[in-house]
Amino acid sequence: MPGDRAFRKGLVGVAGRCHGRIAVLAHQMSEMQGNTGAGSGRSAGTPLLKYLRDYSRAVIFETWQRQSMFVAVALLTGAFFVPWHAALFFAVCMGCEFVDLTLARRVQKIAPSDNRAIRMAFFGFIANTIVSALAIGVYAVSVGIADDVDGRFTALFCLFAAALYAAINNHQIVVALAIRLTIYGSAFLLITVRDIWVYRPPMSSSIWLQFFTVVFVMYFLIDCSMRFLRMYRQDLRRLADLEVEHERAKEALVLKSQLVAVVSHELRTPLTSIKGSLDLVNSGKFGELPPKMRSLLGLAGRNTERLATLVDDLLDLQKLEERKMKFDKETVDIRAFLSDAGTSHEGLAERYNVRLNVELGSRVPVYVNTDRSRLMQVVGNIISNAAKFSPDRGDVDVWYEVSNAQVKIFVRDHGIGIPEGSKEQVFGRFTQLDSSDQRQFGGTGLGMNISREIMAALGGSIDYDSEVGVGTTFRVVLPCATVHEAAPPADPRAGGDQPMSVSLRSRG
Repeated sequence: MPGDRAFRKGLVGVAGRCHGRIAVLAHQMSEMQGNTGAGSGRSAGTPLLKYLRDYSRAVIFETWQRQSMFVAVALLTGAFFVPWHAALFFAVCMGCEFVDLTLARRVQKIAPSDNRAIRMAFFGFIANTIVSALAIGVYAVSVGIADDVDGRFTALFCLFAAALYAAINNHQIVVALAIRLTIYGSAFLLITVRDIWVYRPPMSSSIWLQFFTVVFVMYFLIDCSMRFLRMYRQDLRRLADLEVEHERAKEALVLKSQLVAVVSHELRTPLTSIKGSLDLVNSGKFGELPPKMRSLLGLAGRNTERLATLVDDLLDLQKLEERKMKFDKETVDIRAFLSDAGTSHEGLAERYNVRLNVELGSRVPVYVNTDRSRLMQVVGNIISNAAKFSPDRGDVDVWYEVSNAQVKIFVRDHGIGIPEGSKEQVFGRFTQLDSSDQRQFGGTGLGMNISREIMAALGGSIDYDSEVGVGTTFRVVLPCATVHEAAPPADPRAGGDQPMSVSLRSRG
């Protein structure tokens, strides 16, 4: 009849427009994959391999979720519909799962240069996607066309769940996503269009409501797919940009290290010669110098020493950054070590006009396994800071304690103190507590940072306690190598080895 032909043409037109919408969106998604391939290719040897690896991780991670869904659908439909159809559906889906997992594990081992293996994995995933999607779509149609309203509801709901799962988890490979949406969309339309074709309901019928609801759901699923795909591509672009910036930062760090090394080494040799010459002239071996010349040469000597210290700090910092600083560990007697530290810093105490008091405590020997010269560098830096920030004729106290199989070396001053919350500045690089301190006391701002790195490498730690206006106590902690049992205190009249304090008073 003419009316029937017009009705059928209109119905076919609606279905065609729905499929056309799917095709257009699939084409847009394919173009998006092509446009983003070059950008994301920076993060892997081949853009396609990056997509395959991401897809494979999703396959492996979601394995139990998918299989539990297949089990639930097979049990539910097998109990209420045709059992052997449900069993066949489950068997095909499990076979596809096995193939997907096998391909996913192989993809993780593919080299970026193995283009043949990449193509084979891609086509393997696509072929398996077609089989899996057809199995789901065909089974859903077989349930949906049963003479049962409940069957249509179950089939449509399962198709909706499968399409939504694909939108969320299969956007890494656009072709696979487009295939699933096309097959699931065709199954959607086939179930609903069949009812319209068979029953020829009026427009007020609920069958038409179901049809337009299916069209809306299909559009919703395609829109979700596009959104997840865009988010995935944006994440890839951001990751690629971060990797580029990371590589640039690494290159800049290498160039900076090379520059520091070259400049430092080139400065060290002439500085050593200049410092030696100035020290020789200032010693008076070439005769008495006029007061003005002596003052100028003394200033030049001090500035040369500061520059040499800066060069040494830069070289140490570079070695620590590159993990090239060598540590020659040995068994060190802490008592003898602190005695040497006090003696070697006598000149420093004289320069800053302070008293350096080294308390050696008990005569029981205490040992640590450490690099003596690097530990001396750390303790010397702490003593130097304590002397610089102490008042004129102030005291700098050095002592040690043993507890919990650890040796703690303390250096205390009675100076200006450190404000609370300043540890980042104290142990930072090229930092002083404030600019006025830097102008008054000088320094490179690297000493404490280097000291912390050295202590970490030696298996110890460095920290401090301070009160503004009262003073600061730094402590260096190291594990004991050997602690002998304490001997009875010696009789002071026997003249044996006594606890002693080394006080180095500067010349007033």
